[in-house]
Amino acid sequence: MNIHEHQAKEILKEYGAPVSKGIVIQDLSELKNKILELNSDEFVLKAQIHAGGRGKAGGVKLIKDKNNLEQESKKMMGKKLITHQTGKEGKEVKRLYIEEASEIDREFYLSCLVDRQTSKIAFISSTEGGMDIEKVASEHPSKILTKKIDLNFEGPTEKEINEIISIFKFDKNQSKVAKKIISSLYRILVEKDATLIEINPLIVNSKNKILCLDAKMNFDDNAIFRRPEILKLRDLNEEEPAEIEASKHGLAYIKLNGSIGCMVNGAGLAMATMDIIKLYGKEPANFLDVGGGASKEKVTAAFKLILTDKNVKGILINIFGGIMRCDVLAQGVVDAAKEINLSVPLVVRLAGTNFKEGKEILDKSNLKILSASDLNDAAKKIVEEIH
Repeated sequence: MNIHEHQAKEILKEYGAPVSKGIVIQDLSELKNKILELNSDEFVLKAQIHAGGRGKAGGVKLIKDKNNLEQESKKMMGKKLITHQTGKEGKEVKRLYIEEASEIDREFYLSCLVDRQTSKIAFISSTEGGMDIEKVASEHPSKILTKKIDLNFEGPTEKEINEIISIFKFDKNQSKVAKKIISSLYRILVEKDATLIEINPLIVNSKNKILCLDAKMNFDDNAIFRRPEILKLRDLNEEEPAEIEASKHGLAYIKLNGSIGCMVNGAGLAMATMDIIKLYGKEPANFLDVGGGASKEKVTAAFKLILTDKNVKGILINIFGGIMRCDVLAQGVVDAAKEINLSVPLVVRLAGTNFKEGKEILDKSNLKILSASDLNDAAKKIVEEIH
């Protein structure tokens, strides 16, 4: 789950990390009174959307004259920002964050994340703040330092923290603050079940003070049930309606840009299914994992989700029956297809527990459902059907 910058900064503040003072505006009528909370002649106006690249898209503006703040806020509120992460449809700005401007002396990059490959916590620090870290890694790898530490209750040691911040070349007072920030990021990651915390940029201002000028946080969806204080921060306006609906039915769904809808049990199998669709020259329209048990209701919900995407020209179901019995799944598919009056080609590949019985149910359904012997056969058939 993602949250907005202003929410991430509130969490940083709660854990003792230094941030600029700011206000959140969800209705322009709030501006006149809320702006009185800030003590500055210059402000930074920021669109709050779940996407990077806001600055290049006109979503971050320095306001040097307080009298222009209302006018610029009106221009930004309701605007559709198109960035490299939003896609061509863009995202509508429904809330603004206004903070006291900072005179930047130096910019840095700092992040903390779960490294799944090593099962450790990785800290990434760089002297190139305010830039795309992937670009820095590609063009200037020597300007990035990565330190991986073991997960423990005490957090990183003094030695580990010193290694993480060594690339910044801070003075004694700055180092003291930076060490507190490192400890804060670690505690947030562990105590709030975050998967990524990114400060970009971390700055030293003209008064020689360190500030977290921009912040991004992602949280583990599988742990949200035990973090109600984080779940409260969820902004449904920033999520795909279909993905919101999927979560209500216990389905893992992500919309993509292709023409072949996928319904699979298991994330690994879903990835393999999407890969083989691409191998046969088409693009998957979605990632959809129905999980270990697919009732008629769940399969019906999955069909409806897939078909909300008008780009879908056909559907491929790929099920490996372990916990899930293929005959139960097949009956669910038949019942759901009849209920929603399925009108696009459907190819089903079943393997595992009771797959023969499942195939028989599909064959006797009198519906236009094509059975496939294996995944290659399934991908080939659905691609041929939609041509």
